Amino acid sequence: MELSWVNKVRICAVAALGIIVIGIGAWPLAAPQDPLAPVRSGAISLSGTMVLLALAFSIGFVAYFASWPHGREIAILAVPFGLVIWVVRSGSMQALTQSHATPASREAILQSLRFEPIYWFLIVAAGFLGVLTAQRVRPSSGSPISLSAIKGSFRPNAVLTALAAVVVAVLLAHFALGVFAQDLARSAHGASTQPAIGQILFAAVAAFATAAFAVKKLFGLSYIWPAMASVLVIPFASMSYGRGDTIRRFVETQPATFFPHAAFTILPLQLVALGAIGSVLGYWLAVRYDYWRKHEMGA
Repeated sequence: MELSWVNKVRICAVAALGIIVIGIGAWPLAAPQDPLAPVRSGAISLSGTMVLLALAFSIGFVAYFASWPHGREIAILAVPFGLVIWVVRSGSMQALTQSHATPASREAILQSLRFEPIYWFLIVAAGFLGVLTAQRVRPSSGSPISLSAIKGSFRPNAVLTALAAVVVAVLLAHFALGVFAQDLARSAHGASTQPAIGQILFAAVAAFATAAFAVKKLFGLSYIWPAMASVLVIPFASMSYGRGDTIRRFVETQPATFFPHAAFTILPLQLVALGAIGSVLGYWLAVRYDYWRKHEMGA
């Protein structure tokens, strides 16, 4: 897909749809009572979750036709772009840790973060399901996902390849977050500090763009797998750096703005929404790189 000015307009239209409907319109569903508090899935009621899922599906469906004939490639960005508004409006992890000063409460908070990315990924997935549904209604020039293709993805070799891709994406994203999501250098302070929201935006997008680029080059797979890896980055960081003795040491010796790893400075909402955008960006960068290698260097 060439990024012509027409496609840029389509991307802007899809982004505007997600921003208006979810980022602004659905904000009351997730807005914390304390404006400085972070956005957490646990604060959204069951009815609010159902409304949010329905909105995400509808946005994906409508965005597909708004970005025709490249709906499959562009419309998947609508929901993540909408959630980015929540990312910007949300409080930080620092605000969360400052309100939990004891080792036990701090460890409980980090434990609760392990499964929260699944919630936000389901919201993004609902938007993607809306895109796929619209594609079944009116297929574009790209071939729609067939039943045989879905069955093929569950073959043993395909499953192993997908698992390997997710593992590589988790490791690369985790490493890249440690490099990019830094407010103060680790070498000087021995710990990660809470970065500003602009740094988080850059770090998460760049980390998952790096992971998606590698997944495309190594396995020939799409942005779906690195986007799924966003669910596993916090659990992986918790297993590696979030043990009870480590958390206890940080609570007793470090201020609340210091964390064992940069992955803990990023909320699950931020990780999933920005990870989805970064994954799509990294995939298309790999596609463009392959095109450049084939046509430009071969000329």
